[in-house]
Amino acid sequence: MSRIALVDDDRNILTSVSMTLEAEGFEVETYHDGQSALDAFSRRMPELAVLDIKMPRMDGMDLLQRLRQKSGIPVIFLTSKDDEIDELMGLRMGADDYVRKPFSQRLLVERIRSILRRQDAIASDAGDTPEESQVMVRGPLSMDPLRHAVTWKGQDVSLTVTEFLLLQALAQRPGFVKSRDQLMDVAYDEQVYVDDRTIDSHIKRLRKKMREVDQDFSAIETLYGIGYRYNEE
Repeated sequence: MSRIALVDDDRNILTSVSMTLEAEGFEVETYHDGQSALDAFSRRMPELAVLDIKMPRMDGMDLLQRLRQKSGIPVIFLTSKDDEIDELMGLRMGADDYVRKPFSQRLLVERIRSILRRQDAIASDAGDTPEESQVMVRGPLSMDPLRHAVTWKGQDVSLTVTEFLLLQALAQRPGFVKSRDQLMDVAYDEQVYVDDRTIDSHIKRLRKKMREVDQDFSAIETLYGIGYRYNEE
């Protein structure tokens, strides 16, 4: 049973969404603001967090920033229909997905299941191969799917599930171009629609994280109008 943290200052949303998620077999923990959620996460981290952006004490953006300092757990933002800038900012900060209010609870459940399936797929794919061959090495890059671990030139890089899958897809075939549509298929289930800017935001965030350990990182190349490719150094 996956533990889902639901953080929103709207008590009606907390009540109705938690009932839906529990009916779907999830264990749900609810919080009314970002600070109380962060305090609880320091004691017990959930498998996935659903965060409202606008909240008292600590908003969703600040909470995500704090989380990303120590954890790559999947995060879905709840945004208002007019919060396009917040959606892009959230993706660039490391959110995995967003759902606009007012939202279908069925859609939210599918987005949650989609991300958890992707997370499970990383480990299950690694489990199908001998342990000694699970680690993928491409030049200075090392990726261990079983441990969800990434290093660049020997330094650890903390990636979200989406970022890990995108980097893995690009690095598996160095020099080959992956279109945005192909990367969408890698990172999201068929029933989940995302647009080009979502992939671009994830790639931008991925590059930023790699440059935090190596300011000269340039292995991910953009081919404008086409897609991205990994160039093995």
